[in-house]
Formats: sequence, C-alpha cells, structure tokens
Amino acid sequence: MKELTSFEGVHCANCSTPLEGEYCHHCGQSVHSVLRPVHGLFEEFFETFLHIDGRILHTLPPLLLKPGFLTLEYFSGRRVRYIAPFRLMFVLCLMSFFVMHLAANVIAHRIEQKHAHVVLLDNGNDFAQAQTPKQVNDLLERKLSGLDAARQLGNPNVVTQVDNAERKLREQANDRLTQLGAAPANASTAPGKPSGLAQNDDSDMDMPVPQVQISWLPDIAKQRLTELFQGIRDNIQTYRHGSPTARQEAEQRMITGVFGALPGTMLVLIPVFALLLALVYLFKRRLYMEHLIVALHSHAFLFLSLLLIFLAGMLSTWLKPHAAWVGYAMGVIQAPLMIWIPTYLLIMQKRIYRQGWVMTLVKFFFIAWCYCWLLGYALLIAAVLGMAH
Repeated sequence: MKELTSFEGVHCANCSTPLEGEYCHHCGQSVHSVLRPVHGLFEEFFETFLHIDGRILHTLPPLLLKPGFLTLEYFSGRRVRYIAPFRLMFVLCLMSFFVMHLAANVIAHRIEQKHAHVVLLDNGNDFAQAQTPKQVNDLLERKLSGLDAARQLGNPNVVTQVDNAERKLREQANDRLTQLGAAPANASTAPGKPSGLAQNDDSDMDMPVPQVQISWLPDIAKQRLTELFQGIRDNIQTYRHGSPTARQEAEQRMITGVFGALPGTMLVLIPVFALLLALVYLFKRRLYMEHLIVALHSHAFLFLSLLLIFLAGMLSTWLKPHAAWVGYAMGVIQAPLMIWIPTYLLIMQKRIYRQGWVMTLVKFFFIAWCYCWLLGYALLIAAVLGMAH
C-alpha cells in the first residue's frame, strides 16, 4: 500500500490523469522526468539492454528447441516475456540473409582462388589439341581471362606468377600458330581485356532494349519493366564479355541485388503461407490472425536455423586450416540442423492444430508441396530483380 499511496495527488504531466503507479494508465507516459543527470541515462540504457537481452534468452531457446511452444504461449496470453512474432521473424530474416550474403561472398572468393591456382599451374599443353588458328586464339583468350581474374586478387606474388604464366601461355600459343601456318597472337593486349574480345560487344551493350508494349499496363509500369530488362541485359553482357574487373563488379551487383530482394519477397510469402494454413484447417474455425502467428513463428524458426547452418559452415571453412577438428565439428552441426527443420515444423503443426498423426502428415506434405512451389517462384522473382540491380 505504501507504493500506491506515494502517488496520491500526483497527476500525469501529459494528460492530467491521476496516477496510481510509475506509468499513466491512460496514455502510458512515465512519471519520471527525462531531465536527469548523465549517470541516469547510463542506468536507463543498461536497464533497457538487459530487458531486451532477457526477452531474447526467453525467446530463442524455445523457438529453436520447443516446436509450437511460443505460439501456444502467445495464444494463451503470456506474451510479455517474449519478443513479438513479427519483430522476431523480421530481425532473424535480415540476419540470416546477411550471413548468407557473407557466405556467398566467401564461397565466390574461394572459387576464384582455386580457379586462379589452377590457371597458374596451366602449362599450355592443350594448345596442341587445337586444329585451327581460331581455336588457338579462343583458347588463349579464355586462359588470359582466367589470368586476369587471378591478377585481380592483388597479391604481389600472384601478380608475378601471372606475368610469368601469361608469357609462357603466349609462347605456347604462338608455337602452335606457327605450326598451323598462322600469324602469332597479338602480344600487346592490355591487362584486364582479353585479346580475342569481339569488337562489337561494346556496341551491343550500348544498344537499349525495346520498350515494353503491353496495352493494358500503365505507362509507369511499362517504363519500370523496360528498365528491369535493360538492367538484366547490361549485367549479363558485362558478366559474359566485360573485363575481369567489370565481370566481378557485375557479379557483386547481382548477388547483392538478389539478397536485397529476398527479405521483401519472403515478407510477401508469409501471409500467403498463413492463407494456406487457413484453407487446410478451414473446419478448425480459427481466425486468420492465428494462422498468421503460426506462419511468423515458423518462418522465424526457419531463419534462425538457416542462420546457424551458414554460421557453422563459415566457421568450419575458416577454422579447418588452423584447427581441423574444430572445423569438422562445426561442419557436422549442419546435418542435424537440416534434419531438425522438417521434424520441428511437423511437430509444431501437430501440437498447435491438435489433429491425429495421419491427417497431420497428409496436410503437412500438402502444405510443404504448395510452399515449395511458392518459394521457387519467390526465389525466381528475387533472382530476376537481383540480375537487374
């Protein structure tokens, strides 16, 4: 009673409502003033941080290990100690795609390094298989393109090896051209541009794509589609015929575009998944919002699992050269997580909708089949948008 009587006669500074505690029950404003010493700001910061951290500790373990637990808690009204479903899903979505983007860059860099290593070890013996001067020049162009990609790694030792390998390849190519009675290959090719690059590639890249002509579309939609196709054509042309630097930039643009478009496409996919649940469990007479909460928690679990899988893969890649057993242990974690994903979703569906195992399995596989098609279309749309980035 002492705590309640201490607020007797005190009114909210915002709406003048009599206070019964530290927060106004009418507008929610705190009784404490924002004008306080600096140490008070630090205390408030740490209090807020620890409160959020506590909610994370209460949310993430059951999300990963207890199928359907958070959803049933949310339905029963126990929501304060857990992170809200949409916020949880959205944050995990962004984090998972960010880590996936990093993993894609790491994989692409390792592939470039392996390709550069293979190209540097090339001794040019396959020039002897070429039967015409054109075949020799085309083969030399591909090899020089690979060397230029290796040169872009920027390592001084690699650059020296690239120069030596290029000189050796040109000698091998010229020897074969001499045997075929043709003129030697041009040795004045600038670094980063293969000697056999077609002369009309730049002009083709500068040509605009035709304007989209669909009668029932508004002009702004036609313009956006035309820009989309133009971006796709430019990136593909640059990736296929540009210099190694331009190809690398185009590749990074497309990868960044794909991962930038994925969160938006997944946000569109979640209410569609909830609609699937509503149709399959129509006779359960549940509100659409309940199915939407199930969809949000299901996708939050998917994103958390993907985040852990890709983190384990990246750690395995980084640790294997330094501590092989730790790297292999991190790699082994990925398989149980992949098996746990469908198992978790099946158990979650069974616990929430409370049907027998036979009906649950039938509906689970039907929803999974439909969702795979929807996910495929979503990934295709994200890939198209990424290629146009």
